[in-house]
Amino acid sequence: MFDLVIIGSGPAGMTAAIYAARAELSFVVLEKGVSGGQVLNTSDVDNYPGLPEISGFDLAEKFENHAKHCGAEIRMAEVTGLEKIEGGFRILLDADDPVETRTIIIATGATPRRLGCPGEDEFAGMGVSYCATCDGAFFRGREVIVVGGGNTAVEDAIFLARGCKKVTLVHRRDAFRASKTLVTALRKTPNIELATDSVIDEIKGEDSVAGAVIRNVKTGEVRDVPADGVFVAVGTLPVNLGWADMVPCDDSGYFVAGEDCATQVPGIYAAGDVRTKDLRQIVTAAADGANAVYHVEQYLAELMAE
Repeated sequence: MFDLVIIGSGPAGMTAAIYAARAELSFVVLEKGVSGGQVLNTSDVDNYPGLPEISGFDLAEKFENHAKHCGAEIRMAEVTGLEKIEGGFRILLDADDPVETRTIIIATGATPRRLGCPGEDEFAGMGVSYCATCDGAFFRGREVIVVGGGNTAVEDAIFLARGCKKVTLVHRRDAFRASKTLVTALRKTPNIELATDSVIDEIKGEDSVAGAVIRNVKTGEVRDVPADGVFVAVGTLPVNLGWADMVPCDDSGYFVAGEDCATQVPGIYAAGDVRTKDLRQIVTAAADGANAVYHVEQYLAELMAE
C-alpha cells in the first residue's frame, strides 16, 4: 500500500510529486494522457515567477523533469473507480491492477466548457477548436472567431491576431472579465473586431467551418460572420472523476476543499483547478500541490500515532 497516490500530472500534481519525494513518502502519480495539464494549451507564460516568457510546453516539461529528478514515478493509467478499504483506499484503473493507498491527492484539473450551439459538435476538429495555441497555426492568414470574455479568450484573440487576417471576439457582455492589461492590448490590436453583448447561435459550414451566426442579446440583431475557425474559450469544467457522490463537490462540480486542500473525506485531498478556489492559475496550482502534501504528512503522522 502506498502512502500517497497523486492523480493528475499538471502543475499541482507535479509539485505534489516533488514535495512527496522530498518527504520520502511512498507514492505514484497516475496520468491518463500527457503530463502538463492545461498549461500545455498556453503559448506564452509570463506570470510564473523566475521564468518569464516561457512557453506552456516548456514549463510543463520542466515540472515533469523536476519531479522525475526527485524520483517520482509517473504511471500512464486512467482512473475508473474508487473504493474505501481498511486503512485507506483502492483506486481502480482501466487497464492495470488497482492500486491501494493511505491517502489521495486529486489534481485532475479542468477541461474546456462547450458552447452547446448547433454545429459545435459537428465541426469539432474541423474548424472548431478549444486550444488556440494548438491549432492557431492552421489558420494563418485567414479569418477566425474567438468566443469568451476572460483572460484565456482575450489571450487567444491577441495570439491569433498575430497570424490571422482578422479575429472577431464574441462576448455575451459589454465588459470583459480579463485583466486590464490584456484588455488594453486587445483594444490596441487593429485586426481584432469586438462583438460584445453577443452570442453564437450556430456554427455553419459543409465539410469544415465557414462561419457563424452571431446574435446581439440586447438588440436581437442577427448576422452571419464568415470564418474558417471558431475558438471556444468560455471557461472550464472540473475533472472530478465522477466522484461527486463520494467526495463532496459544489454546485459546479469542484471538490469542496480549502487552503489545506483537504476534502470532507479524511485522507482525500484536492489540489489545483479541480478544487473550490477564487483564483485558478499555474502558481496557485503549484502552491496547492505543496500544501496538499504538507497536510498529507500530518494526516499520515496521526495515523501512525493511533
